[in-house]
Amino acid sequence: MDNSRLIELAAGACDDRKAGDIKLLKVDQVSSIADWILITEGLSDVQVRAIVKNVEKTLKEEADLLPLRKEGINEAKWALLDYGDLIINVFQPYERKFYDLESFWSNGIFHDFTNNKLIVLKDG
Repeated sequence: MDNSRLIELAAGACDDRKAGDIKLLKVDQVSSIADWILITEGLSDVQVRAIVKNVEKTLKEEADLLPLRKEGINEAKWALLDYGDLIINVFQPYERKFYDLESFWSNGIFHDFTNNKLIVLKDG
């Protein structure tokens, strides 16, 4: 399964748990750490954990993938799932604004996630 399909699955899993403002960044041309970065938010600790759990479940069932590393899930202010070529960040709103990863990765290609499809928004 290609990375575009995997990021669509991850974004869909976030959307299923009502994640807010899902941003998908294609960074393979500007960084070697990953091909895609997903940034989204949940409004509470419980919602952040639910989003992360659903992403893990979906990628395991649909692509037989487990994260290489997980961070921040217990605190659930900013949770990270590292799948190698895919990095999933789930923030609460304050932390998302504070860290502002969208600005940090602004030289990547921004995609929107609409109707379970990737749509290019801005080419860095």
